[in-house]
Amino acid sequence: MSSPATLHEQLSLLNAASKRIGSTLDMFETGRELMDVAVPRFADAAGILVQDRLVTEGEFPLRSIDGSALVRRIAVGVSDPAPDEYAKAFPVDELVAYEPWTPYARCMASGNPILYPRLGRRTAEEIGRFWKRDSVSRVLEDSSFLVVPLKARGRVLGFVIFTRRPDSPPFEEQDINLAEELAARTAVCLDNARLYSRERRTALTLQSSLLPVDLSQPLGLTIASRYLPASDLVGVGGDWYDVIPLPGCRVALVVGDVMGHGIRAAATMGQLRTAARTLASLDLTPAEVLFRLNRMSQDLDATQIATCVYATYDPVTRTCAIACAGHVPPILVRPGGETELLELPPGLPLGIGNDPVEMRELVLPHDAVLAFYTDGLVESRDRDIDEGIGMVRDLLAGENQDLEAICDLTIDAQRPGHERDDIALLLARVRELSEDDFVELTLSPDPRSASQARRFVRATLSEWQLDSIADATELMISELVTNAIKHGAGMVELRLLRGPSLVCEVADRSPASPIMREAGSGDDTGRGLQLINWLAHRWGYRPTPKGKIVWVEQRLP
Repeated sequence: MSSPATLHEQLSLLNAASKRIGSTLDMFETGRELMDVAVPRFADAAGILVQDRLVTEGEFPLRSIDGSALVRRIAVGVSDPAPDEYAKAFPVDELVAYEPWTPYARCMASGNPILYPRLGRRTAEEIGRFWKRDSVSRVLEDSSFLVVPLKARGRVLGFVIFTRRPDSPPFEEQDINLAEELAARTAVCLDNARLYSRERRTALTLQSSLLPVDLSQPLGLTIASRYLPASDLVGVGGDWYDVIPLPGCRVALVVGDVMGHGIRAAATMGQLRTAARTLASLDLTPAEVLFRLNRMSQDLDATQIATCVYATYDPVTRTCAIACAGHVPPILVRPGGETELLELPPGLPLGIGNDPVEMRELVLPHDAVLAFYTDGLVESRDRDIDEGIGMVRDLLAGENQDLEAICDLTIDAQRPGHERDDIALLLARVRELSEDDFVELTLSPDPRSASQARRFVRATLSEWQLDSIADATELMISELVTNAIKHGAGMVELRLLRGPSLVCEVADRSPASPIMREAGSGDDTGRGLQLINWLAHRWGYRPTPKGKIVWVEQRLP
C-alpha cells in the first residue's frame, strides 16, 4: 500500500469519490461506496461508524462532551490478505459507545482527525480489551491508524477509520487532508440520506396513522385488507381505504388515492378520509357522497386531485350501490371463481369540475367477492393498466379462497418497492344472512299491532339469547310502531338485525321526520322519542322512496 503521493493521484481518488459516493439515499450503501473508493487505493482497511440515532430516527442526539455517543458500524472495507480476520474483529451493524480515552471518542469530541503513524502494542491491547476481542489487538498492532470525523452542517455524524498494515507505508500529514476530503463528501451524502429517511418516516407514520387500525367485520360481509407503502419517498402517496358502519347494519366501503406524493399527499388523504366518514354519517347515496367530496376537496386544496370509489352494501337485500370518481374499477369474483370487471361510469377525479356523479346498483350473489384497489397494484412504468388488471384478476380467480390468503398472494406478487407506487387493497366477501342474523315482520296499520310487535321482539331476543335487553327493546319498538301507525299510512315493516350491535328498524310510508320535543307537564304525548333517546345507544332515521325508516341501536351484552 502506497500513499497517493502525486496531485494527479489525489485528484483521481477524489474524482472517483464524487462519482461513486452518494449514488443512493441509503446510509449503509453510502458507507459501502466509501469503502470501495478508499480500499485499497488509500488504505488497506477501513470502517465507517455513525451515531445510531441518525440511522434509527433520522435525528441528531445531544452532543456528548467526551465523544462517548452510541455509534453503529455501517460498513467495513478490507483488502487482502486476511480480510476475514478484520471482518470478524469489526462486524458490520455493531453498536458501541466508546469510552472517552479511545481515539474514536476523542475524534468525535474534538471534531479533529487523530493520527497514529504506528499504533503501538500497548494502545492496540487497550483497544482490544475495550472490545473484549483478541482479534482487534492483533489486527491493529503496529498498523498505521487514522481516525477522521464525519462532519456535515456543523454537526459530527460519526467517524471513519483508515488503517494500513505494518508492511505498508504509514499515513503522513498530506494523507490527513485527503482523508478529511473523503470524509466530508461522505458526510454530506449521509446527512442527505438522514434527511430523506426522516421525511419518509414522517410521511409513512402520518399515512399509517390515518389508515384504519382494525377494520370492523360488518353483518353479511367478511373483510380483508392490505396497505403496502412504496420504499422510496416519492412513492409515499395518499392511498387509503375504509370500512364505515351505516345505520341498519349497512356498510360503506371506500378506497381512494391522492395524486402526488410525500407528506402533503398523506395529509390530504387524511382530510379526505375524514370528510368521507362525515358525509357517510349523513346516509347519502354514493353518488351524492362523491359529489360533495369533490366540492370539499376543492375547498381544501384546489391543486390536489384524488380518485375514489365509494360503495354501500345492504346485507338484507345484498344490494350494492357503487359510484366512482376517476378510480380504477372494482373487480367482482363470482361464486364459481370467474372474475368480472365492473363497468362503472368513470366520473372525473375529485378536485376537477362540478359534474354530477353517476351510480350503479347491483345485487351481489352469496359468496361473491368484491375487490377494491388503487392503481399502484395494477400500473407501473413497464406494464400498462389493462395488463395489470388482468394479472390481478388471475390472482383473484378461484372458488372459496381465504381472503387473507388472497391478500398475501396479491401483495407478494408485486415488484420491489423502488419500482412501484404504494398500494391499498380491500376485499369483501358476501355472506347471506340467516334467521340468526335477521328477522322481519309486516304489521297492519292497526293499534293492536303494537302488542304483536312486542311479542315478536321478545320471542326473537329470547331465541337469540338476548333476554337482558328485551325489556328496553320491547318498550322502544312499541313506541316506534305506535308512532308509525298514528302518524303514517299503510303497512308497517319491523326488522331486527343482530350484527356488531342489535339494530331494530320500523319502516312506514310517511315522509315526515320524527322530531324530539319537550313535553309539557300537562301533555299526554310527546315523551316517546325522549324515552328512546334515553334507552338507545344510538337512534335516527333515514328517508326511503316510499317513506322513512326509524332505527334504534343497542350494544350487545
